Amino acid sequence: MKNIRIVFMGSPEFAIPSLISLIENFNVVGVVTQPDKPAGRGKALKAPPIKEIALQHQIEFIQPNRLSEPGVFGQLQRWAPDSIVVVAFGQILRQEVLDLPGYGCVNVHGSLLPRWRGAAPIQAAIFHGDEETGITIMKMDAGVDTGPILKQKSITIRDDDTSESLGKSLSQLGANLLIETLPDYLMGHLKPISQTEKGVTYAPRLEKENGFLDFSKSALELDRQVRAYFPWPGSFLEIGEERIKVMATRIIHDVNLEPGERGQISGFPVVGTNRGGLMLERVQPAGKKIMTGKMFLNGFRNW
Repeated sequence: MKNIRIVFMGSPEFAIPSLISLIENFNVVGVVTQPDKPAGRGKALKAPPIKEIALQHQIEFIQPNRLSEPGVFGQLQRWAPDSIVVVAFGQILRQEVLDLPGYGCVNVHGSLLPRWRGAAPIQAAIFHGDEETGITIMKMDAGVDTGPILKQKSITIRDDDTSESLGKSLSQLGANLLIETLPDYLMGHLKPISQTEKGVTYAPRLEKENGFLDFSKSALELDRQVRAYFPWPGSFLEIGEERIKVMATRIIHDVNLEPGERGQISGFPVVGTNRGGLMLERVQPAGKKIMTGKMFLNGFRNW
């Protein structure tokens, strides 16, 4: 459907498969993505992944901090999109933007709406122990992930899934479902269905401090947290003034440690919880590289 003009809004790697699929099947006339941001120790500016794709395919793009900035809506008007496709963009679209394209704005969302509306649906699904999640293709309205549903597809959450691994699976599922859904929607063969308010849950934006490991919880809950928050915002524990990032854990069911009490099993550090122990399989002490729990114990005398 190369006669259909699409504007794409998105920024992280999660959005890449959807943009590439749109380029292959439609006429992508413009891209809106986040500004370059400082990254790494040198704080050099780094472009969002979607900008790199736009450059590779010579697609015009803009990088506003906010869609409300002067000139942004004018550029959207000049692109004259038939539809705007939004994937992990991180900004709420104003009504004038929602109303601009004739076929409206379509969102690829990483959950089975109405469960996990909001900014961090993939992390929330793992954190709360959901057995499955999925992708929702939705026609957007003025609310936060409240628009009517065009199509959904589910995926099983594995016991070892992190938000990184599950995100990669969902990003490709989302791209496939988007290309499966858009033609039927644009030709009028697919009618949006309003979301039910039954079962609504919210996944708010995460901050670094959300990663603190509270050992008054169970080992199962903490293992889910570590997987849910890898790689962002990350999980950590504090020993004195030192913060130790925890990258991977294992649940130890039979352990004689009080919540927060430190010990070791088979050369690996273990911390007691209110139910079981949490073995730290991979960690990153402050200022050092990621290492195994065994390597960490060899150099950490205060454990």
